[in-house]
Amino acid sequence: MVTAVPPAAYPLSVRHLGPNWYATVMGTAVVATAGAALPTHLPALRGVLAGVWALSLALLLVLLLARSAHWARHRDQARAHLLDPATAPFYGCLAMALLAVGGGALAVGQDVIGVRAAVALDAVLFTAGTAVGLAAAVAVPYLMAVRHRVEPGQATPVWLLPLVAPMVSAAVGPRLVPHLPPGQARETLLLLCFALFGLSLLATLLMLPLVFARLLTGGPLPLALTPTLFLVLGPLGQSTTAVGAFADIAPGVVPEPYSQGFGALAVLYGVPVMGFALLWSCLAGAHVWRARRQGMRFAMTWWSFTFPVGTCVTGAEALGRHTGLVAYAGPAVVLYGVLVAAWGTAVVGTVRGLVRGELLAGPGPAPAASRPATARTTSGAVR
Repeated sequence: MVTAVPPAAYPLSVRHLGPNWYATVMGTAVVATAGAALPTHLPALRGVLAGVWALSLALLLVLLLARSAHWARHRDQARAHLLDPATAPFYGCLAMALLAVGGGALAVGQDVIGVRAAVALDAVLFTAGTAVGLAAAVAVPYLMAVRHRVEPGQATPVWLLPLVAPMVSAAVGPRLVPHLPPGQARETLLLLCFALFGLSLLATLLMLPLVFARLLTGGPLPLALTPTLFLVLGPLGQSTTAVGAFADIAPGVVPEPYSQGFGALAVLYGVPVMGFALLWSCLAGAHVWRARRQGMRFAMTWWSFTFPVGTCVTGAEALGRHTGLVAYAGPAVVLYGVLVAAWGTAVVGTVRGLVRGELLAGPGPAPAASRPATARTTSGAVR
């Protein structure tokens, strides 16, 4: 029996603030952007979504400052994060947080800061997020190969995070295309986003079989990591969102027949991929239900229920636009309700954990017979 540690015993500092905390920014920003594209337009909802986006921007600024302090004051711990195979993939979250807030600036943030400021902010965050995302997509797999020495049995959906970041760039980048001069500039950015789509898609297709094989042959994930199964929905929903955005922007930007080709791709790609997303969500949901019955408690991994689900909302919205079918527009509204509920639950759990001092505490002494489900990494990524 493990004695509970009183809250005062937990040191509150940025030493154990890992890159996984950027998931709070991603999950908050997607609530705003997904809500802005819903087929039901409510004037009052627009103001609420703008407020949620402003919250995501504030969270991003706070975390950027806190993580900068982490690197300045605790460089040894920062290096340990990079060399920890359970933590390094979360550096993809930094890129996706920048991109999610930038995309939200044009989706709803312009209601708060104006169109010109929103375009400027999105351009800066898109550029920075894409650069960081590409760096993570190369650096993290490289570290896994030459320094981490991971085994197939250690594969988790977390490995997908640095590979999905370029897909987020592909999905949010087309919003900037109309704000560029006509001609070469617009076409170049659109095709750049398409290249990022291909980069991320092919890399995900290489990594996903490892995750699926680990799940089938290695048994269920540890309880604290079970919510990360929903991370697989991220590349599925985000890629469907991306091809829908290409089809929205392509007319007048790329010549025919490529413009029509993007329109066809939005449906011919999106429909089967969202079908697989439905299958995976049922599988992941069954695992989460099992883990919850076995005592799964709140951890930062619960933020996996937010951003990936949000990408499925925007993917369904894109299919609804391009097919005109209520079969996609209706589920998008239902999924958005699930997203809001998941976000609220994650927020409450995070605030409670911060107040108690548990989420920023360092790894404590391991029990004599510790179980994999309660194991900690140096990042606190599964707390």
